[in-house]
Amino acid sequence: MSRHVGRRQFLASGAAVAGTALAGCAGGSSSGSDTIKIGVLEDRSGNFALVGSPKWKASKLAIDEINADGGIDGKQIELFDPDPQSDNQRYQELTRRMIDRHEVDALWAGYSSATREAIRPIIDREDQLYFYTTQYEGGVCDKNVFAVGPTARQQLGSVLPYLVEEYGPRIYTVAADYNFGQLSADWVKVLANENGAEVVNEEFIPLSESQFGSTINRIQEADPDFIMSMLVGQNHTSFYDQKASAGLDIPIGTSTAMAQGYEHLRLDPPAMKNVYAGVNYMEEIPTARNTDDGGFVDRYYEKFPDAPYLNEEAENNYFSIYMYKQAVEQAGTTDQEEVKTALESGITFGAPEAPGEETIALDGATHHVDHHMWVMRADENHNVEAVDDRVIPETFLSETVGCDLREEDEETQYTPTDFYEEAG
Repeated sequence: MSRHVGRRQFLASGAAVAGTALAGCAGGSSSGSDTIKIGVLEDRSGNFALVGSPKWKASKLAIDEINADGGIDGKQIELFDPDPQSDNQRYQELTRRMIDRHEVDALWAGYSSATREAIRPIIDREDQLYFYTTQYEGGVCDKNVFAVGPTARQQLGSVLPYLVEEYGPRIYTVAADYNFGQLSADWVKVLANENGAEVVNEEFIPLSESQFGSTINRIQEADPDFIMSMLVGQNHTSFYDQKASAGLDIPIGTSTAMAQGYEHLRLDPPAMKNVYAGVNYMEEIPTARNTDDGGFVDRYYEKFPDAPYLNEEAENNYFSIYMYKQAVEQAGTTDQEEVKTALESGITFGAPEAPGEETIALDGATHHVDHHMWVMRADENHNVEAVDDRVIPETFLSETVGCDLREEDEETQYTPTDFYEEAG
């Protein structure tokens, strides 16, 4: 279905937000307030605007839908959403402002892992309820953080075994040279070992790099069965055009391309030919809640008709705001500790990524989501199709680490090198 036709009329937002009474302290209750205060810090300018803007838009969609339907427990949501401008120092300043000045009841903030780690000390110092919605390297076991995007073990764990079975066991890894790329590359080695495969070489590319001739030559010389790519950002996007121009026609598995920066729409074919993305969501996911008339895609473009794409992180923002609504109504208060306890009780939601009548579940022990994961393939014309899908629980924290935030208040990030020899 075309995303630009056949949409139902989007419902207007509910009544105007009432009052400006202050919420309670960050760890306290705002039950006496006229509104429920939510902070959304997502990049609408700067280096991450391409991926951050859909997150902000989907948050607005969820909030407007909830307000139009009577709010949360009868209270309207009051939104505070200044643009962090892809600047981690500004993120820190705005996080303090959200907590100290606006006393938000819950905070959504940030695209990159570097941003998350820049503000997490502030979050933990204030015991602020915080939702981090980007797909990420995994391992955060933190009482205050609900990391609801899929982890590397979920994303790479969907696409890597598929490619080993389809193409063979020899893998060449290219990844961004910072913590996300490095830890994701470690997960490739772990998953390769678990699936009888091997990493023949790995390269870490600085975020400022946009020329990939030498890397492409080394890949051609190594002749792997497929590439695992965890490249990120606008500069790294040029890899796909350059590999096509060089005649490099090796399948590529990825946890970053297409679902976030919609390269299959922005780049000319055949740049993304045979790129396989392991994702929980893309605009093209073939579920009724997503693409049917009046579904998530329709509602998003009815509200934002000029938006270029509805990306993976946008869906994560959307469903997590609805999960927060459920938790507040279950707790009967916005007291953040009681809402955390409600979230830990096992909230489920019929998210657009889930087919049929399935729901996705928030694991209370780890604060992560057992996602319905999809392997999405682009053909030579950049048409995207689903080639595999299944639920993948987040097992690293629950089974390997033994993280249980219902029993122990932690503020730790664990890495695969802590537990797997092959990741070293």
